[in-house]
Amino acid sequence: MPIYEAPNLTSGIDDAIVDVVTEVSVFTPMLLLFIFGVVFIGGMISQRKRTGFADMPMWATIASISTLMIALPLSLTAGLIQLEALAIVVAITLMSGFWLFWDKNRNEV
Repeated sequence: MPIYEAPNLTSGIDDAIVDVVTEVSVFTPMLLLFIFGVVFIGGMISQRKRTGFADMPMWATIASISTLMIALPLSLTAGLIQLEALAIVVAITLMSGFWLFWDKNRNEV
């Protein structure tokens, strides 16, 4: 008996991805974490190269909104994303939005 049985690709790619998610339960959260990290770190490095400083609250908000925009379509297919992972993405998006709103750099004139 093999450790991992390859999914059936004749029924469509979403069934194959759901089979992967059922076998490897951390696939979707790690994918979302990777997307968040690439946008967050890539944006901060790019901004630091251009302007000399990086606006951390802004990039956290942009990265979390990007991750939310990826997570919402994933929730349409049953079994692709767990409800807890989607709730964590929404909570991080709200917290980073509040962080951006209450940042002192935005209130200074």
